[in-house]
Amino acid sequence: MIAIKNQLTLQEFLNLPEEDITYELVNGEAKPKMSPKRFHSRLTIALCLILTQWAENKGEVGVEWAVILKLRGKDWVPVPDLLYISYSRFPSDVIENEACPIPPDLVIEIISPDQSFGEMSAKATDYLDAGVLRVWVIDPKAKTVTIFYPDARPQTKRGNDSLEDSLFPGLVISAEQIFQQAGIP
Repeated sequence: MIAIKNQLTLQEFLNLPEEDITYELVNGEAKPKMSPKRFHSRLTIALCLILTQWAENKGEVGVEWAVILKLRGKDWVPVPDLLYISYSRFPSDVIENEACPIPPDLVIEIISPDQSFGEMSAKATDYLDAGVLRVWVIDPKAKTVTIFYPDARPQTKRGNDSLEDSLFPGLVISAEQIFQQAGIP
């Protein structure tokens, strides 16, 4: 494990050596991200397949791709479970192997067994405050998808509720379809 000093700068954080542990930069500190469990992993794969098929020629889907954001005036580098960024925000000809330098259109966070919905809701609000356009919080236990908007109250979708959104034209999926594709009973 890396010995981390307090109050890292963005550049110091980005220059940390890569290890088996994924870190996020939060309030100047490198915080380890939890390792996913089985259902988390299955949901990540299912969502990645769904979004990648839809996003062809529209944008890029990333799994655990760090994002450089500003939150309350401080550098913040979260590592969302998934993200989608349109080519209008992030051109397809960018080839650097770096953290995503601009807020994505969509961030998806999947609640792990030792996380609460309240924690993920607060993180979703932080993403929106940092310029992300939509945040989906997936709850494997409740089989719900809560969509957070910058200008409206969150909406929780379950069963056959559609996740259609004008920000993602042509993406037609329900909460139930996501959980079925992930094979989650």
